[in-house]
Amino acid sequence: MEVFVDKLKEVLQSVLPITFLVVILHFTIAPLPGIEFPRFLFGALLIILGLAIFLFGVDIGVTPIGNYLGKEIARSNSLKFVLVMGVILGFFISIAEPDLIILSNQVSEVTSGAIPSTLLLVVVSVGIAFMMTLGLFRIVYRFPLRYLFAIIYAAIFLISIFSSNDLFAIAFDASGSTTGALTVPFMLALTWGVASLNKDSKSAEVDSFGLVGIASAGAILAVLILGLFTGNGGISGSLNGDAGAYTSWLKPFTDTFPHMALETILSIAPILIIFVVYNLYISKRKMNTREFKNVLLGLIYLYVGLVIFLTGVNAGFLNVGRQLGMMIAGMDSKIPVLFIGLLLGLVVILAEPAVYVLTHQIESVTNGSVRRSIVLVFLSVGVGLAVFLSVVRVLVPAIQLWHYLVPGYIIALFLAFRVPNLFVGIAFDAGGVASGPMTATFILAFIQGVAEITPHANVLIDGFGMIAMVAMMPILSLQLLGAVYAKRTKKEGV
Repeated sequence: MEVFVDKLKEVLQSVLPITFLVVILHFTIAPLPGIEFPRFLFGALLIILGLAIFLFGVDIGVTPIGNYLGKEIARSNSLKFVLVMGVILGFFISIAEPDLIILSNQVSEVTSGAIPSTLLLVVVSVGIAFMMTLGLFRIVYRFPLRYLFAIIYAAIFLISIFSSNDLFAIAFDASGSTTGALTVPFMLALTWGVASLNKDSKSAEVDSFGLVGIASAGAILAVLILGLFTGNGGISGSLNGDAGAYTSWLKPFTDTFPHMALETILSIAPILIIFVVYNLYISKRKMNTREFKNVLLGLIYLYVGLVIFLTGVNAGFLNVGRQLGMMIAGMDSKIPVLFIGLLLGLVVILAEPAVYVLTHQIESVTNGSVRRSIVLVFLSVGVGLAVFLSVVRVLVPAIQLWHYLVPGYIIALFLAFRVPNLFVGIAFDAGGVASGPMTATFILAFIQGVAEITPHANVLIDGFGMIAMVAMMPILSLQLLGAVYAKRTKKEGV
Protein backbone atom coordinates (compact mmCIF):
# COMPACT_ATOMS: atom_id res chain seq x y z
CA MET A 1 0.00 0.00 0.00
CA GLU A 2 2.86 2.35 0.80
CA VAL A 3 4.31 1.86 -2.71
CA PHE A 4 0.93 2.68 -4.28
CA VAL A 5 0.63 5.85 -2.19
CA ASP A 6 4.07 6.93 -3.41
CA LYS A 7 2.97 6.37 -7.00
CA LEU A 8 -0.21 8.33 -6.36
CA LYS A 9 1.85 11.26 -5.06
CA GLU A 10 4.02 11.14 -8.20
CA VAL A 11 0.98 11.19 -10.47
CA LEU A 12 -0.69 14.01 -8.53
CA GLN A 13 2.49 16.03 -8.95
CA SER A 14 2.29 15.44 -12.71
CA VAL A 15 -1.43 15.92 -13.40
CA LEU A 16 -2.58 18.56 -10.91
CA PRO A 17 -0.57 21.52 -12.31
CA ILE A 18 -2.22 21.21 -15.73
CA THR A 19 -5.59 20.61 -14.10
CA PHE A 20 -5.26 23.80 -12.04
CA LEU A 21 -4.15 25.73 -15.13
CA VAL A 22 -7.27 24.61 -17.04
CA VAL A 23 -9.48 25.58 -14.08
CA ILE A 24 -7.92 29.07 -14.06
CA LEU A 25 -8.38 29.43 -17.83
CA HIS A 26 -11.99 28.25 -17.54
CA PHE A 27 -12.87 30.93 -15.01
CA THR A 28 -10.93 33.70 -16.81
CA ILE A 29 -10.23 33.93 -20.55
CA ALA A 30 -11.45 30.57 -21.93
CA PRO A 31 -14.70 29.31 -20.31
CA LEU A 32 -15.47 25.76 -21.46
CA PRO A 33 -18.97 25.30 -22.91
CA GLY A 34 -21.74 23.05 -21.61
CA ILE A 35 -20.68 19.82 -19.91
CA GLU A 36 -17.02 20.09 -20.94
CA PHE A 37 -15.73 21.38 -17.59
CA PRO A 38 -17.13 18.57 -15.38
CA ARG A 39 -16.14 16.12 -18.10
CA PHE A 40 -12.55 17.39 -17.90
CA LEU A 41 -12.46 17.17 -14.10
CA PHE A 42 -13.73 13.58 -14.10
CA GLY A 43 -11.21 12.71 -16.82
CA ALA A 44 -8.43 14.16 -14.65
CA LEU A 45 -9.62 12.01 -11.74
CA LEU A 46 -9.52 8.86 -13.88
CA ILE A 47 -6.08 9.76 -15.23
CA ILE A 48 -4.69 10.21 -11.72
CA LEU A 49 -6.16 6.95 -10.46
CA GLY A 50 -5.37 4.95 -13.59
CA LEU A 51 -1.79 6.17 -13.97
CA ALA A 52 -1.02 5.46 -10.30
CA ILE A 53 -2.32 1.88 -10.60
CA PHE A 54 -0.50 1.46 -13.92
CA LEU A 55 2.87 2.62 -12.53
CA PHE A 56 2.40 0.38 -9.50
CA GLY A 57 1.89 -2.54 -11.89
CA VAL A 58 5.00 -1.55 -13.87
CA ASP A 59 7.12 -1.63 -10.69
CA ILE A 60 6.03 -5.06 -9.49
CA GLY A 61 5.33 -6.64 -12.89
CA VAL A 62 7.19 -5.20 -15.87
CA THR A 63 10.50 -4.20 -14.27
CA PRO A 64 11.14 -7.68 -12.79
CA ILE A 65 10.33 -9.22 -16.19
CA GLY A 66 12.85 -6.87 -17.85
CA ASN A 67 15.59 -7.70 -15.36
CA TYR A 68 14.88 -11.41 -15.56
CA LEU A 69 14.81 -11.62 -19.36
CA GLY A 70 17.81 -9.29 -19.72
CA LYS A 71 19.99 -11.59 -17.63
CA GLU A 72 18.63 -14.66 -19.42
CA ILE A 73 19.47 -13.14 -22.81
CA ALA A 74 23.01 -12.29 -21.71
CA ARG A 75 23.65 -15.72 -20.16
CA SER A 76 22.57 -17.51 -23.32
CA ASN A 77 25.82 -16.53 -25.11
CA SER A 78 23.90 -16.96 -28.37
CA LEU A 79 23.74 -14.09 -30.85
CA LYS A 80 20.80 -15.76 -32.57
CA PHE A 81 18.91 -15.87 -29.25
CA VAL A 82 19.71 -12.19 -28.57
CA LEU A 83 18.41 -11.32 -32.05
CA VAL A 84 15.15 -13.26 -31.72
CA MET A 85 14.34 -12.16 -28.17
CA GLY A 86 15.27 -8.53 -28.88
CA VAL A 87 12.87 -8.37 -31.84
CA ILE A 88 10.02 -10.11 -30.01
CA LEU A 89 10.31 -8.14 -26.76
CA GLY A 90 10.87 -4.81 -28.51
CA PHE A 91 7.76 -5.27 -30.64
CA PHE A 92 5.32 -6.32 -27.95
CA ILE A 93 6.49 -3.97 -25.21
CA SER A 94 6.20 -0.94 -27.51
CA ILE A 95 2.81 -1.90 -28.92
CA ALA A 96 1.43 -1.74 -25.35
CA GLU A 97 2.94 1.70 -24.57
CA PRO A 98 0.13 4.10 -23.48
CA ASP A 99 1.66 7.23 -25.04
CA LEU A 100 2.06 5.48 -28.40
CA ILE A 101 -1.52 4.16 -28.27
CA ILE A 102 -2.78 7.70 -27.63
CA LEU A 103 -0.71 9.16 -30.48
CA SER A 104 -1.80 6.51 -32.98
CA ASN A 105 -5.46 7.09 -32.08
CA GLN A 106 -5.00 10.84 -32.54
CA VAL A 107 -3.35 10.36 -35.95
CA SER A 108 -6.15 8.03 -37.04
CA GLU A 109 -8.79 10.52 -35.90
CA VAL A 110 -7.14 13.55 -37.51
CA THR A 111 -6.67 11.74 -40.84
CA SER A 112 -10.21 10.28 -40.71
CA GLY A 113 -8.78 6.77 -40.79
CA ALA A 114 -6.40 7.34 -43.75
CA ILE A 115 -3.58 6.30 -41.39
CA PRO A 116 -5.18 3.60 -39.21
CA SER A 117 -4.08 3.48 -35.60
CA THR A 118 -3.27 -0.25 -35.88
CA LEU A 119 -1.00 0.34 -38.89
CA LEU A 120 0.94 3.07 -37.08
CA LEU A 121 1.24 0.95 -33.92
CA VAL A 122 2.58 -2.04 -35.85
CA VAL A 123 4.99 -0.02 -38.02
CA VAL A 124 6.45 1.86 -35.06
CA SER A 125 6.73 -1.29 -32.97
CA VAL A 126 8.59 -3.10 -35.75
CA GLY A 127 11.05 -0.21 -35.99
CA ILE A 128 11.59 -0.20 -32.23
CA ALA A 129 12.04 -3.97 -32.17
CA PHE A 130 14.84 -3.97 -34.73
CA MET A 131 16.61 -0.95 -33.27
CA MET A 132 16.35 -2.31 -29.74
CA THR A 133 18.01 -5.48 -30.98
CA LEU A 134 20.73 -3.35 -32.55
CA GLY A 135 21.16 -1.63 -29.18
CA LEU A 136 21.61 -4.97 -27.41
CA PHE A 137 24.24 -5.99 -29.96
CA ARG A 138 26.00 -2.69 -29.29
CA ILE A 139 26.30 -3.64 -25.62
CA VAL A 140 27.59 -7.12 -26.47
CA TYR A 141 30.19 -5.85 -28.96
CA ARG A 142 30.92 -2.59 -27.06
CA PHE A 143 30.43 -0.42 -30.17
CA PRO A 144 30.87 3.31 -29.32
CA LEU A 145 27.49 4.91 -28.70
CA ARG A 146 28.33 8.27 -30.27
CA TYR A 147 29.28 6.66 -33.60
CA LEU A 148 26.09 4.61 -33.65
CA PHE A 149 23.92 7.69 -33.05
CA ALA A 150 25.79 9.55 -35.83
CA ILE A 151 25.04 6.71 -38.27
CA ILE A 152 21.39 6.42 -37.20
CA TYR A 153 20.55 10.10 -37.49
CA ALA A 154 22.43 10.45 -40.78
CA ALA A 155 20.16 7.69 -42.12
CA ILE A 156 17.07 9.38 -40.64
CA PHE A 157 17.69 12.72 -42.34
CA LEU A 158 18.69 11.06 -45.61
CA ILE A 159 15.44 9.05 -45.75
CA SER A 160 13.39 12.10 -44.70
CA ILE A 161 14.43 13.86 -47.93
CA PHE A 162 12.51 11.28 -49.94
CA SER A 163 9.74 10.46 -47.46
CA SER A 164 6.26 12.01 -47.33
CA ASN A 165 6.09 15.47 -45.76
CA ASP A 166 2.76 14.40 -44.23
CA LEU A 167 4.50 11.90 -41.96
CA PHE A 168 7.66 13.83 -41.02
CA ALA A 169 6.20 15.37 -37.85
CA ILE A 170 4.39 12.14 -36.90
CA ALA A 171 7.65 10.18 -37.24
CA PHE A 172 9.49 12.32 -34.71
CA ASP A 173 6.43 12.49 -32.43
CA ALA A 174 6.29 8.70 -32.48
CA SER A 175 9.87 8.64 -31.24
CA GLY A 176 8.95 10.75 -28.19
CA SER A 177 5.77 8.77 -27.55
CA THR A 178 7.51 5.39 -27.50
CA THR A 179 9.68 6.38 -24.54
CA GLY A 180 6.87 6.32 -22.01
CA ALA A 181 5.86 4.87 -18.67
CA LEU A 182 5.91 1.23 -19.84
CA THR A 183 8.72 1.13 -22.41
CA VAL A 184 11.42 3.03 -20.52
CA PRO A 185 11.39 0.98 -17.27
CA PHE A 186 11.37 -2.26 -19.27
CA MET A 187 14.21 -1.21 -21.58
CA LEU A 188 16.33 0.14 -18.74
CA ALA A 189 15.82 -3.08 -16.80
CA LEU A 190 16.62 -5.16 -19.89
CA THR A 191 19.74 -3.10 -20.59
CA TRP A 192 20.96 -3.36 -17.02
CA GLY A 193 20.38 -7.11 -17.10
CA VAL A 194 22.67 -7.43 -20.12
CA ALA A 195 25.24 -4.78 -19.11
CA SER A 196 25.53 -5.95 -15.49
CA LEU A 197 27.23 -9.17 -16.57
CA ASN A 198 30.17 -7.13 -17.87
CA LYS A 199 33.08 -7.70 -15.46
CA ASP A 200 34.20 -4.07 -15.85
CA SER A 201 31.77 -2.19 -13.55
CA LYS A 202 32.63 1.20 -15.07
CA SER A 203 31.90 -0.08 -18.58
CA ALA A 204 28.66 -1.66 -17.35
CA GLU A 205 27.54 1.71 -15.94
CA VAL A 206 28.18 3.46 -19.27
CA ASP A 207 26.56 0.66 -21.29
CA SER A 208 23.42 0.75 -19.13
CA PHE A 209 22.38 3.97 -20.89
CA GLY A 210 21.59 4.51 -24.55
CA LEU A 211 19.22 1.67 -25.46
CA VAL A 212 16.10 3.84 -25.09
CA GLY A 213 17.58 6.48 -27.40
CA ILE A 214 18.54 3.88 -30.00
CA ALA A 215 15.14 2.16 -29.86
CA SER A 216 13.18 5.42 -30.12
CA ALA A 217 15.14 6.30 -33.26
CA GLY A 218 13.66 3.13 -34.74
CA ALA A 219 10.21 4.71 -34.51
CA ILE A 220 11.39 7.62 -36.66
CA LEU A 221 12.97 5.37 -39.26
CA ALA A 222 9.91 3.09 -39.45
CA VAL A 223 7.41 5.93 -40.05
CA LEU A 224 9.70 7.65 -42.56
CA ILE A 225 10.05 4.38 -44.46
CA LEU A 226 6.25 4.09 -44.42
CA GLY A 227 6.20 7.59 -45.93
CA LEU A 228 8.23 6.33 -48.89
CA PHE A 229 5.19 4.30 -49.94
CA THR A 230 2.43 6.84 -49.24
CA GLY A 231 3.61 9.67 -51.48
CA ASN A 232 3.47 13.40 -50.74
CA GLY A 233 0.42 15.55 -50.18
CA GLY A 234 -2.11 12.75 -50.37
CA ILE A 235 -3.36 12.98 -46.81
CA SER A 236 -5.20 15.88 -45.21
CA GLY A 237 -6.05 16.40 -41.56
CA SER A 238 -8.86 17.97 -39.56
CA LEU A 239 -10.33 17.68 -36.09
CA ASN A 240 -13.66 15.99 -35.52
CA GLY A 241 -14.35 17.03 -31.95
CA ASP A 242 -17.40 15.73 -30.11
CA ALA A 243 -18.22 19.01 -28.35
CA GLY A 244 -22.00 19.20 -28.13
CA ALA A 245 -22.45 15.55 -29.11
CA TYR A 246 -23.23 14.52 -25.53
CA THR A 247 -25.87 15.80 -23.12
CA SER A 248 -24.39 13.99 -20.12
CA TRP A 249 -20.77 14.39 -18.99
CA LEU A 250 -20.69 10.72 -17.95
CA LYS A 251 -21.79 9.30 -21.32
CA PRO A 252 -18.41 9.76 -23.11
CA PHE A 253 -16.74 7.64 -20.43
CA THR A 254 -19.27 4.81 -20.55
CA ASP A 255 -18.99 4.77 -24.35
CA THR A 256 -15.18 4.77 -24.34
CA PHE A 257 -14.53 2.27 -21.53
CA PRO A 258 -15.44 -0.99 -23.40
CA HIS A 259 -13.23 -0.06 -26.38
CA MET A 260 -10.28 0.73 -24.13
CA ALA A 261 -10.74 -2.52 -22.18
CA LEU A 262 -10.58 -4.61 -25.37
CA GLU A 263 -7.77 -2.60 -26.98
CA THR A 264 -5.64 -2.82 -23.84
CA ILE A 265 -6.02 -6.56 -23.30
CA LEU A 266 -4.94 -7.15 -26.91
CA SER A 267 -1.85 -4.99 -26.27
CA ILE A 268 -0.78 -6.55 -22.97
CA ALA A 269 -1.65 -10.22 -23.58
CA PRO A 270 1.49 -10.94 -25.70
CA ILE A 271 3.78 -9.69 -22.90
CA LEU A 272 2.08 -12.03 -20.45
CA ILE A 273 2.25 -14.98 -22.86
CA ILE A 274 5.96 -14.45 -23.63
CA PHE A 275 6.88 -14.24 -19.97
CA VAL A 276 4.84 -17.28 -18.87
CA VAL A 277 6.01 -19.48 -21.75
CA TYR A 278 9.65 -18.49 -21.31
CA ASN A 279 9.64 -18.93 -17.53
CA LEU A 280 7.79 -22.25 -17.50
CA TYR A 281 9.08 -24.00 -20.62
CA ILE A 282 12.35 -22.41 -21.83
CA SER A 283 14.35 -20.97 -18.97
CA LYS A 284 16.63 -23.15 -16.86
CA ARG A 285 16.54 -20.54 -14.06
CA LYS A 286 12.86 -20.28 -13.27
CA MET A 287 11.42 -17.65 -10.95
CA ASN A 288 10.30 -18.96 -7.58
CA THR A 289 6.54 -19.25 -7.00
CA ARG A 290 6.28 -16.06 -4.97
CA GLU A 291 8.12 -13.93 -7.54
CA PHE A 292 6.07 -15.46 -10.35
CA LYS A 293 2.77 -14.66 -8.63
CA ASN A 294 3.90 -11.09 -7.86
CA VAL A 295 4.73 -10.51 -11.54
CA LEU A 296 1.31 -11.81 -12.62
CA LEU A 297 -0.37 -9.59 -10.03
CA GLY A 298 1.65 -6.64 -11.33
CA LEU A 299 0.43 -7.26 -14.88
CA ILE A 300 -3.18 -7.29 -13.63
CA TYR A 301 -2.63 -3.92 -11.93
CA LEU A 302 -1.00 -2.67 -15.12
CA TYR A 303 -4.02 -3.69 -17.20
CA VAL A 304 -6.61 -2.16 -14.86
CA GLY A 305 -4.66 1.07 -14.53
CA LEU A 306 -4.09 1.38 -18.26
CA VAL A 307 -7.79 0.93 -19.07
CA ILE A 308 -8.78 3.60 -16.54
CA PHE A 309 -6.03 5.96 -17.74
CA LEU A 310 -6.87 5.63 -21.46
CA THR A 311 -10.57 6.10 -20.73
CA GLY A 312 -9.84 9.33 -18.87
CA VAL A 313 -7.57 10.57 -21.66
CA ASN A 314 -9.84 9.79 -24.61
CA ALA A 315 -13.14 10.76 -23.00
CA GLY A 316 -12.04 13.68 -20.83
CA PHE A 317 -8.74 15.32 -21.72
CA LEU A 318 -8.21 15.37 -25.48
CA ASN A 319 -11.37 17.21 -26.50
CA VAL A 320 -10.91 19.88 -23.82
CA GLY A 321 -7.27 20.43 -24.81
CA ARG A 322 -8.30 20.99 -28.43
CA GLN A 323 -11.12 23.34 -27.46
CA LEU A 324 -8.81 25.47 -25.32
CA GLY A 325 -6.29 25.62 -28.15
CA MET A 326 -8.95 26.82 -30.59
CA MET A 327 -10.46 29.36 -28.17
CA ILE A 328 -7.17 30.94 -27.11
CA ALA A 329 -5.61 30.92 -30.62
CA GLY A 330 -8.84 32.42 -31.98
CA MET A 331 -8.41 35.60 -29.94
CA ASP A 332 -7.47 38.87 -31.68
CA SER A 333 -4.04 38.87 -30.05
CA LYS A 334 -1.64 35.94 -30.44
CA ILE A 335 0.25 36.81 -27.24
CA PRO A 336 -2.06 34.72 -24.96
CA VAL A 337 -1.59 31.50 -26.96
CA LEU A 338 2.19 31.98 -27.06
CA PHE A 339 2.30 32.65 -23.31
CA ILE A 340 0.06 29.67 -22.49
CA GLY A 341 2.24 27.44 -24.69
CA LEU A 342 5.37 28.52 -22.84
CA LEU A 343 3.64 28.06 -19.48
CA LEU A 344 2.41 24.57 -20.40
CA GLY A 345 5.98 23.52 -21.25
CA LEU A 346 7.32 24.83 -17.95
CA VAL A 347 4.51 23.21 -15.96
CA VAL A 348 4.93 19.82 -17.62
CA ILE A 349 8.67 19.51 -17.06
CA LEU A 350 8.54 20.77 -13.49
CA ALA A 351 5.74 18.38 -12.62
CA GLU A 352 7.06 15.25 -14.40
CA PRO A 353 8.06 12.63 -11.77
CA ALA A 354 10.71 11.13 -14.07
CA VAL A 355 12.51 14.49 -14.13
CA TYR A 356 12.90 14.30 -10.36
CA VAL A 357 14.59 10.90 -10.69
CA LEU A 358 16.77 11.99 -13.61
CA THR A 359 18.08 15.15 -11.94
CA HIS A 360 19.06 13.26 -8.79
CA GLN A 361 20.71 10.58 -10.91
CA ILE A 362 22.88 13.13 -12.73
CA GLU A 363 23.87 14.82 -9.47
CA SER A 364 24.83 11.41 -8.08
CA VAL A 365 26.94 10.13 -11.00
CA THR A 366 28.83 13.44 -11.23
CA ASN A 367 29.47 13.46 -7.45
CA GLY A 368 27.67 16.80 -7.10
CA SER A 369 29.71 18.60 -9.80
CA VAL A 370 26.52 19.20 -11.77
CA ARG A 371 23.84 20.21 -9.32
CA ARG A 372 20.23 19.13 -9.58
CA SER A 373 18.96 22.72 -9.57
CA ILE A 374 21.09 23.58 -12.62
CA VAL A 375 19.82 20.53 -14.50
CA LEU A 376 16.23 21.47 -13.69
CA VAL A 377 16.70 25.03 -14.97
CA PHE A 378 18.20 23.77 -18.25
CA LEU A 379 15.37 21.26 -18.78
CA SER A 380 12.57 23.65 -17.79
CA VAL A 381 13.68 26.45 -20.08
CA GLY A 382 14.33 24.00 -22.91
CA VAL A 383 10.92 22.32 -22.80
CA GLY A 384 9.11 25.63 -22.29
CA LEU A 385 10.83 26.93 -25.42
CA ALA A 386 9.97 23.69 -27.26
CA VAL A 387 6.22 24.19 -26.77
CA PHE A 388 6.53 27.95 -27.42
CA LEU A 389 8.37 27.33 -30.71
CA SER A 390 5.77 24.72 -31.66
CA VAL A 391 3.05 27.36 -31.35
CA VAL A 392 5.16 29.80 -33.38
CA ARG A 393 5.53 27.16 -36.10
CA VAL A 394 1.75 26.81 -36.35
CA LEU A 395 1.20 30.58 -36.50
CA VAL A 396 4.00 31.35 -39.01
CA PRO A 397 3.53 29.51 -42.35
CA ALA A 398 7.18 29.87 -43.43
CA ILE A 399 8.50 27.85 -40.47
CA GLN A 400 8.60 24.08 -40.89
CA LEU A 401 9.47 21.40 -38.35
CA TRP A 402 12.73 20.46 -40.03
CA HIS A 403 13.94 24.05 -39.54
CA TYR A 404 14.07 23.19 -35.84
CA LEU A 405 14.99 19.51 -35.84
CA VAL A 406 17.83 19.40 -38.38
CA PRO A 407 20.01 22.07 -36.70
CA GLY A 408 19.04 20.72 -33.27
CA TYR A 409 20.17 17.17 -33.99
CA ILE A 410 23.29 18.32 -35.83
CA ILE A 411 24.29 20.22 -32.69
CA ALA A 412 23.39 17.18 -30.55
CA LEU A 413 25.57 14.86 -32.67
CA PHE A 414 28.43 17.36 -32.59
CA LEU A 415 28.21 17.54 -28.79
CA ALA A 416 28.17 13.72 -28.62
CA PHE A 417 31.85 13.79 -29.65
CA ARG A 418 32.70 16.48 -27.10
CA VAL A 419 31.15 15.18 -23.87
CA PRO A 420 31.82 12.14 -21.62
CA ASN A 421 30.39 8.82 -22.86
CA LEU A 422 28.01 8.55 -19.92
CA PHE A 423 26.32 11.85 -20.80
CA VAL A 424 25.75 10.76 -24.40
CA GLY A 425 23.65 7.78 -23.26
CA ILE A 426 21.85 9.72 -20.52
CA ALA A 427 21.02 12.62 -22.87
CA PHE A 428 19.50 10.50 -25.64
CA ASP A 429 17.62 8.36 -23.12
CA ALA A 430 16.29 11.54 -21.47
CA GLY A 431 14.33 12.50 -24.58
CA GLY A 432 11.48 10.40 -23.21
CA VAL A 433 11.61 11.97 -19.76
CA ALA A 434 10.00 15.24 -20.77
CA SER A 435 7.55 13.74 -23.26
CA GLY A 436 5.41 12.04 -20.62
CA PRO A 437 1.67 11.32 -20.44
CA MET A 438 0.59 14.96 -20.13
CA THR A 439 2.67 15.97 -23.15
CA ALA A 440 1.30 13.17 -25.33
CA THR A 441 -2.28 13.96 -24.31
CA PHE A 442 -3.20 17.46 -23.27
CA ILE A 443 -0.43 19.61 -24.77
CA LEU A 444 -0.48 17.81 -28.13
CA ALA A 445 -4.27 18.26 -28.22
CA PHE A 446 -3.78 21.96 -27.39
CA ILE A 447 -1.36 22.39 -30.34
CA GLN A 448 -3.81 20.58 -32.64
CA GLY A 449 -6.55 22.99 -31.56
CA VAL A 450 -4.29 25.93 -32.41
CA ALA A 451 -3.60 24.40 -35.84
CA GLU A 452 -7.30 23.77 -36.47
CA ILE A 453 -8.30 27.41 -35.86
CA THR A 454 -5.33 28.93 -37.74
CA PRO A 455 -6.44 29.52 -41.38
CA HIS A 456 -3.26 28.51 -43.23
CA ALA A 457 -2.30 25.61 -40.93
CA ASN A 458 -2.76 21.88 -41.61
CA VAL A 459 -3.61 19.83 -38.52
CA LEU A 460 -1.74 16.78 -39.84
CA ILE A 461 1.49 18.66 -40.65
CA ASP A 462 1.41 21.53 -38.13
CA GLY A 463 -0.64 19.91 -35.36
CA PHE A 464 2.00 17.24 -34.79
CA GLY A 465 5.72 17.72 -34.12
CA MET A 466 5.49 19.23 -30.64
CA ILE A 467 6.44 15.95 -28.92
CA ALA A 468 9.49 15.80 -31.20
CA MET A 469 10.54 19.25 -30.03
CA VAL A 470 10.03 18.37 -26.38
CA ALA A 471 12.01 15.14 -26.82
CA MET A 472 14.92 16.94 -28.51
CA MET A 473 15.47 19.59 -25.85
CA PRO A 474 16.73 17.27 -23.05
CA ILE A 475 19.28 15.83 -25.48
CA LEU A 476 20.74 19.28 -26.08
CA SER A 477 20.39 20.41 -22.46
CA LEU A 478 22.06 17.40 -20.88
CA GLN A 479 24.90 17.23 -23.38
CA LEU A 480 25.60 20.91 -22.72
CA LEU A 481 25.75 19.98 -19.05
CA GLY A 482 28.07 17.12 -19.97
CA ALA A 483 30.37 19.62 -21.66
CA VAL A 484 30.35 21.70 -18.48
CA TYR A 485 31.17 18.62 -16.42
CA ALA A 486 33.99 17.62 -18.78
CA LYS A 487 35.49 21.09 -18.52
CA ARG A 488 35.35 20.97 -14.74
CA THR A 489 36.93 17.55 -14.33
CA LYS A 490 39.48 18.03 -17.17
CA LYS A 491 39.19 14.39 -18.17
CA GLU A 492 37.10 12.05 -20.31
CA GLY A 493 34.44 9.81 -18.74
CA VAL A 494 32.79 9.69 -15.34
